[in-house]
Amino acid sequence: MRVLALEASTLAGGVALLDGDRVVAEYVLDVSVTHAERLLAVVDRALADARWSIEDVQGLAVAVGPGSFTGLRIAVSTAKGLALARGLPVAAVPTLDAMAARLPWAALPVCPVLDARKGEVYATRYRWDGAAMRREWDYLALAPVALAARLDEPTLLLGDGAAAVASPHAVQAPPAFRAPSPAAVGALGQARLLAGDTVSPAALAPLYLRPSEAELARRGHAQR
Repeated sequence: MRVLALEASTLAGGVALLDGDRVVAEYVLDVSVTHAERLLAVVDRALADARWSIEDVQGLAVAVGPGSFTGLRIAVSTAKGLALARGLPVAAVPTLDAMAARLPWAALPVCPVLDARKGEVYATRYRWDGAAMRREWDYLALAPVALAARLDEPTLLLGDGAAAVASPHAVQAPPAFRAPSPAAVGALGQARLLAGDTVSPAALAPLYLRPSEAELARRGHAQR
Protein backbone atom coordinates (compact mmCIF):
# COMPACT_ATOMS: atom_id res chain seq x y z
CA MET A 1 0.00 0.00 0.00
CA ARG A 2 1.31 3.43 -0.92
CA VAL A 3 0.92 5.88 1.96
CA LEU A 4 1.60 9.59 2.36
CA ALA A 5 2.37 10.51 5.99
CA LEU A 6 2.20 14.00 7.49
CA GLU A 7 3.88 14.95 10.78
CA ALA A 8 3.71 18.49 12.21
CA SER A 9 3.48 17.95 15.97
CA THR A 10 6.66 19.93 16.63
CA LEU A 11 8.83 22.46 14.81
CA ALA A 12 10.62 19.51 13.16
CA GLY A 13 7.74 18.63 10.86
CA GLY A 14 7.95 16.49 7.78
CA VAL A 15 6.54 14.13 5.21
CA ALA A 16 7.14 10.48 4.34
CA LEU A 17 6.15 8.16 1.51
CA LEU A 18 5.84 4.44 2.15
CA ASP A 19 5.30 1.63 -0.33
CA GLY A 20 4.53 -1.46 1.69
CA ASP A 21 7.36 -1.95 4.17
CA ARG A 22 9.72 0.32 2.21
CA VAL A 23 10.26 3.98 3.13
CA VAL A 24 10.49 5.61 -0.30
CA ALA A 25 11.09 9.14 1.01
CA GLU A 26 11.28 11.00 4.30
CA TYR A 27 11.76 14.74 4.67
CA VAL A 28 12.26 16.42 8.06
CA LEU A 29 13.10 20.10 8.52
CA ASP A 30 13.74 21.60 11.97
CA VAL A 31 13.82 25.34 11.26
CA SER A 32 11.82 28.40 12.31
CA VAL A 33 9.51 28.40 9.31
CA THR A 34 5.83 27.71 9.87
CA HIS A 35 4.33 24.46 8.64
CA ALA A 36 1.77 26.51 6.70
CA GLU A 37 4.63 27.86 4.59
CA ARG A 38 6.20 24.52 3.77
CA LEU A 39 4.09 21.41 4.40
CA LEU A 40 2.39 21.25 1.00
CA ALA A 41 5.65 22.26 -0.70
CA VAL A 42 7.41 19.34 0.99
CA VAL A 43 4.60 16.99 -0.09
CA ASP A 44 5.08 18.13 -3.67
CA ARG A 45 8.87 17.74 -3.41
CA ALA A 46 8.65 14.23 -1.93
CA LEU A 47 6.20 13.08 -4.60
CA ALA A 48 8.34 14.55 -7.38
CA ASP A 49 11.59 13.05 -6.06
CA ALA A 50 9.93 9.64 -5.68
CA ARG A 51 8.47 9.97 -9.18
CA TRP A 52 5.00 9.55 -7.74
CA SER A 53 1.94 11.63 -8.41
CA ILE A 54 -0.82 12.21 -5.89
CA GLU A 55 -2.84 9.66 -7.90
CA ASP A 56 -0.36 6.99 -6.79
CA VAL A 57 -1.17 7.54 -3.10
CA GLN A 58 -3.63 4.99 -1.70
CA GLY A 59 -3.98 6.26 1.86
CA LEU A 60 -3.00 9.05 4.23
CA ALA A 61 -1.51 8.90 7.71
CA VAL A 62 -1.38 12.01 9.88
CA ALA A 63 0.03 12.60 13.36
CA VAL A 64 -2.80 14.08 15.43
CA GLY A 65 -0.90 14.98 18.60
CA PRO A 66 -0.46 15.91 21.26
CA GLY A 67 1.88 18.65 20.15
CA SER A 68 1.95 22.14 18.67
CA PHE A 69 -1.59 23.51 18.32
CA THR A 70 -0.72 25.35 15.09
CA GLY A 71 1.28 22.50 13.55
CA LEU A 72 -1.37 19.89 14.30
CA ARG A 73 -4.12 22.09 12.90
CA ILE A 74 -2.18 22.60 9.67
CA ALA A 75 -1.37 18.89 9.26
CA VAL A 76 -4.93 17.79 9.98
CA SER A 77 -6.35 20.43 7.62
CA THR A 78 -3.93 19.33 4.90
CA ALA A 79 -4.92 15.69 5.36
CA LYS A 80 -8.61 16.59 5.25
CA GLY A 81 -8.14 18.54 2.02
CA LEU A 82 -6.21 15.75 0.32
CA ALA A 83 -8.67 13.10 1.52
CA LEU A 84 -11.68 15.00 0.25
CA ALA A 85 -10.07 15.95 -3.04
CA ARG A 86 -8.76 12.46 -3.84
CA GLY A 87 -11.23 10.25 -1.97
CA LEU A 88 -8.43 8.79 0.16
CA PRO A 89 -8.81 6.91 3.46
CA VAL A 90 -7.13 8.52 6.46
CA ALA A 91 -5.51 6.99 9.55
CA ALA A 92 -5.10 9.20 12.64
CA VAL A 93 -1.88 8.37 14.51
CA PRO A 94 -1.17 9.67 18.03
CA THR A 95 2.23 11.39 17.97
CA LEU A 96 3.54 9.72 21.12
CA ASP A 97 2.60 6.27 19.75
CA ALA A 98 4.69 6.93 16.65
CA MET A 99 7.64 8.11 18.74
CA ALA A 100 7.59 4.98 20.89
CA ALA A 101 7.31 2.79 17.80
CA ARG A 102 10.82 3.85 16.80
CA LEU A 103 12.22 1.80 19.70
CA PRO A 104 10.82 -1.74 19.31
CA TRP A 105 12.39 -4.50 21.41
CA ALA A 106 13.55 -1.97 24.01
CA ALA A 107 14.48 -3.70 27.25
CA LEU A 108 13.37 -0.65 29.23
CA PRO A 109 9.96 1.01 29.21
CA VAL A 110 9.87 3.93 26.77
CA CYS A 111 8.53 7.39 27.58
CA PRO A 112 8.22 9.93 24.73
CA VAL A 113 8.27 13.50 26.08
CA LEU A 114 7.38 16.60 24.07
CA ASP A 115 7.74 20.21 25.19
CA ALA A 116 4.21 21.50 25.78
CA ARG A 117 5.42 25.01 26.79
CA LYS A 118 4.05 26.86 29.81
CA GLY A 119 6.23 24.69 32.07
CA GLU A 120 4.64 21.40 30.97
CA VAL A 121 5.40 18.40 28.81
CA TYR A 122 3.27 15.88 26.93
CA ALA A 123 4.15 12.30 27.79
CA THR A 124 3.07 8.72 28.32
CA ARG A 125 4.82 5.37 28.84
CA TYR A 126 5.04 2.24 26.70
CA ARG A 127 6.47 -1.24 27.12
CA TRP A 128 7.42 -3.81 24.50
CA ASP A 129 5.23 -6.89 24.95
CA GLY A 130 6.91 -9.09 22.36
CA ALA A 131 4.73 -7.89 19.50
CA ALA A 132 4.22 -4.14 19.84
CA MET A 133 4.74 -1.14 22.11
CA ARG A 134 1.83 -1.14 24.55
CA ARG A 135 0.79 2.10 26.22
CA GLU A 136 0.59 1.92 30.03
CA TRP A 137 -0.57 5.46 30.91
CA ASP A 138 -3.08 7.96 29.58
CA TYR A 139 -1.72 10.73 27.37
CA LEU A 140 -0.63 13.36 29.88
CA ALA A 141 0.11 17.09 30.03
CA LEU A 142 2.03 17.73 33.23
CA ALA A 143 5.03 19.48 34.75
CA PRO A 144 8.43 17.79 34.22
CA VAL A 145 8.79 17.35 37.98
CA ALA A 146 5.46 15.54 38.11
CA LEU A 147 6.56 13.25 35.29
CA ALA A 148 9.83 12.57 37.10
CA ALA A 149 7.85 11.53 40.18
CA ARG A 150 5.94 8.96 38.09
CA LEU A 151 9.11 7.22 36.93
CA ASP A 152 9.43 4.28 39.32
CA GLU A 153 11.98 2.26 37.32
CA PRO A 154 14.70 2.93 34.72
CA THR A 155 12.89 4.37 31.70
CA LEU A 156 14.12 5.40 28.26
CA LEU A 157 13.12 9.00 27.51
CA LEU A 158 13.05 10.54 24.04
CA GLY A 159 11.72 13.73 22.53
CA ASP A 160 12.40 17.45 22.77
CA GLY A 161 11.10 17.62 26.35
CA ALA A 162 13.09 14.68 27.73
CA ALA A 163 16.03 16.73 29.00
CA ALA A 164 13.72 18.67 31.33
CA VAL A 165 12.84 15.50 33.30
CA ALA A 166 15.29 15.20 36.19
CA SER A 167 14.98 11.69 37.60
CA PRO A 168 17.52 9.02 38.59
CA HIS A 169 15.37 6.62 36.56
CA ALA A 170 15.57 8.68 33.36
CA VAL A 171 17.77 7.23 30.61
CA GLN A 172 18.10 9.70 27.74
CA ALA A 173 17.80 8.35 24.19
CA PRO A 174 20.30 9.60 21.57
CA PRO A 175 19.65 13.00 19.91
CA ALA A 176 18.55 11.27 16.69
CA PHE A 177 15.33 10.35 18.52
CA ARG A 178 14.60 13.94 19.56
CA ALA A 179 11.90 14.63 16.95
CA PRO A 180 8.88 12.61 15.82
CA SER A 181 9.45 10.62 12.62
CA PRO A 182 7.12 10.99 9.62
CA ALA A 183 8.12 7.47 8.52
CA ALA A 184 7.05 6.05 11.90
CA VAL A 185 3.72 7.85 11.54
CA GLY A 186 3.43 6.29 8.09
CA ALA A 187 4.19 2.78 9.32
CA LEU A 188 1.60 2.91 12.11
CA GLY A 189 -0.86 4.61 9.78
CA GLN A 190 -0.38 1.97 7.11
CA ALA A 191 -1.17 -0.79 9.63
CA ARG A 192 -4.35 1.04 10.62
CA LEU A 193 -5.36 1.60 7.00
CA LEU A 194 -4.92 -2.08 6.15
CA ALA A 195 -6.97 -3.03 9.22
CA GLY A 196 -9.75 -0.65 8.20
CA ASP A 197 -9.10 1.58 11.23
CA THR A 198 -9.77 4.86 9.46
CA VAL A 199 -11.46 8.15 10.26
CA SER A 200 -13.63 10.27 8.00
CA PRO A 201 -12.30 13.70 7.00
CA ALA A 202 -15.17 15.31 8.91
CA ALA A 203 -14.27 13.46 12.11
CA LEU A 204 -10.50 13.93 11.81
CA ALA A 205 -9.31 16.23 14.61
CA PRO A 206 -6.14 16.99 16.59
CA LEU A 207 -5.61 15.31 19.96
CA TYR A 208 -5.42 18.28 22.32
CA LEU A 209 -4.71 17.63 26.00
CA ARG A 210 -5.40 21.19 27.11
CA PRO A 211 -7.15 24.26 25.65
CA SER A 212 -5.31 26.42 23.14
CA GLU A 213 -4.49 30.08 23.86
CA ALA A 214 -7.33 31.10 21.55
CA GLU A 215 -9.79 28.87 23.43
CA LEU A 216 -8.65 30.24 26.80
CA ALA A 217 -9.07 33.79 25.47
CA ARG A 218 -12.61 33.00 24.28
CA ARG A 219 -13.52 31.51 27.64
CA GLY A 220 -12.16 34.53 29.46
CA HIS A 221 -14.11 36.86 27.20
CA ALA A 222 -17.32 34.85 27.68
CA GLN A 223 -17.00 35.02 31.47
CA ARG A 224 -16.80 38.82 31.54
